Amino acid sequence: MSHNPPHQHRSGSLTLHLGKEELVVRQRYETASIANDVLIAVWFLIGSIMFFSPEWTRTGTWCFVFGSVELLIRPVIRLTRQLHIQKMRGGTRGMTASSQDY
Repeated sequence: MSHNPPHQHRSGSLTLHLGKEELVVRQRYETASIANDVLIAVWFLIGSIMFFSPEWTRTGTWCFVFGSVELLIRPVIRLTRQLHIQKMRGGTRGMTASSQDY
């Protein structure tokens, strides 16, 4: 199975090659935000289920800690995106939130 490293196009999209398959990620901040949101849900769901059993309470607590870390990552993704946009626009001010603000 051949595995080629990911590469970026001039358009800013990221292409991952997995064998014969190719995944093109064009909206990397949106993709990161969605993946982060899914991880938040998974950590909290698993932690909640583990709280039904006293033997799993400690592990469930760690799942909640991981979910909380993911919640902290969420604004970091947004800030990184805003800084990237500002850099691309040449440092202009006055950026407003949009529906693309993850």
